[in-house]
Amino acid sequence: MTSPAADTAKTTPTGGGTFAPLAQGTFAVLWVATILGNIGSFMRDVASAWLATDLSTSPAAVATIQAAATLPVFLLAIPAGVLSDILDRRRFLIAIQFGMAMVSGTLMILASRQALTIEILIGMAFLGGIGAAMMGPTWQSIVPELVPQNTLKRAVALNALGVNIARAIGPAAGGLLLAAFGAATTYGFDLVSYVFVVGALLWWKRPVRATDPLREHFFGAFRAGLRFTRAHSKLHVVLARAAVHFAFGSSVWALLPLVARQLLHGGASLYGVLLGAVGMGAILGALIMPRLQRRLDADGLVLLSAIVTSLVMATLSAAPPVWIALPLLLLLGAAWIMALTTLGGAAQAILPNWVRGRALAVYQMVFNGAMAAGSLVWGFVAQELGTPRGLLIAAAGLMVAALVLHRMRLPRGEEDLGPARHWPEPEMAGEIAHDRGPVMILIEYCIAAQDRDAFLRAVHKLSEERLRDGAFNWGVMEDPADPELLTEWFLVESWAEHLRQHQRVPNADADLQRDVTRYHTGAQPPRVRHLLGVGLPAGR
Repeated sequence: MTSPAADTAKTTPTGGGTFAPLAQGTFAVLWVATILGNIGSFMRDVASAWLATDLSTSPAAVATIQAAATLPVFLLAIPAGVLSDILDRRRFLIAIQFGMAMVSGTLMILASRQALTIEILIGMAFLGGIGAAMMGPTWQSIVPELVPQNTLKRAVALNALGVNIARAIGPAAGGLLLAAFGAATTYGFDLVSYVFVVGALLWWKRPVRATDPLREHFFGAFRAGLRFTRAHSKLHVVLARAAVHFAFGSSVWALLPLVARQLLHGGASLYGVLLGAVGMGAILGALIMPRLQRRLDADGLVLLSAIVTSLVMATLSAAPPVWIALPLLLLLGAAWIMALTTLGGAAQAILPNWVRGRALAVYQMVFNGAMAAGSLVWGFVAQELGTPRGLLIAAAGLMVAALVLHRMRLPRGEEDLGPARHWPEPEMAGEIAHDRGPVMILIEYCIAAQDRDAFLRAVHKLSEERLRDGAFNWGVMEDPADPELLTEWFLVESWAEHLRQHQRVPNADADLQRDVTRYHTGAQPPRVRHLLGVGLPAGR
């Protein structure tokens, strides 16, 4: 299990506090089931991480367990996001749960026979990571289906809180079970946890969506998702900030088993307690987040998270006594949820529903890619220079990077992303096959000479919207015989993709289009033309 959209009307945020989304019954049931599932997953992860330290003394081998679990999310996040947007999300989630349960069942059987090796642990972590890759964007994409729009950010924060409630319970329980009964029992508890998640998903009666004649297929949806993310400058800011933060921050997760064993001289139960302290700190952090948000904006919260995380890592590198290490990990948990909630909420807030799964998959890919690459890098750094120096170098890097990137401001996500549906239907002499293409759309504007520069600045702002919503090329041309006649053009790969554009343009971008049109001086609205690609006749 890993951390967890009917369109809802845009409203201004209302009261209700951190737990307001739990008033929605379906969200509450799935949220509780997610916590139970994540408790099992953290128990499994503790067992695997600790067994790795028994099976190998190499820091690089131990860190590879973390990398193997996160690498599939980096590799498969975008295909998973495509599937989450084109398949029934509820059925897809149920299928994923069964697959992940099989991984835990295999670990349980092999552990009971004492047949686990470091290679098998890495392989099972990789298979579990595939399940996490499929699960992540799909679970996040259903959140707007479960809560009103005005509580969406709180629901995102509650999902992160739920993960950390599980982190507060699962690792400690896993460490105690591992020490008392062995790995097979610990994996068995994880296997049972999937029953609760599947049961909740079966209980959820997701409304059946009407058949859409413009329903996307895998490869077309894949390309559309890539076009959207490539053209979305605000999403690029979120991705860049997340990549840097989590690449440096991954060091503490990759090296924590070694901190517990080598620096704090503890066993499996101490490792579980340390992870539990992180989870408890995250719960406390989530509870104080509303107060912090009244004093700090999103950029301030991410900077504060980076500073606290850096100081914790630097102090852990000095091998403090356990009674100091535990409060430090409480602070680490609070700082971690600050970054997760703030960056994840910023991504959710700027995404329209039609591409939410794919764009969140890109965010997950960046997050887990940074975690996987960081885990490998810091594992080898620790192997060459020692665990304390590895932590200290990562802490310094995170501090410097956070201060440098603080000027790259995160988007506020206040735009109305509901579909405007303001484009008129295109004129056609007859039916056009949906796969016909490419399609060139021409929009002719009459622009007075004194308005030309202002118009060009406005229409270039519009170019990003055209490219996000389906175009693969865009430009503006002038008529040499009439310099006041300017034509905006953009290319779309098929007629169906252009019809989807009609459904995708959000209200925020409709306002931008009206800003462009106000420079038009013609008696009639700007003329819109559609041109279809024509191939050679058959037999030529």
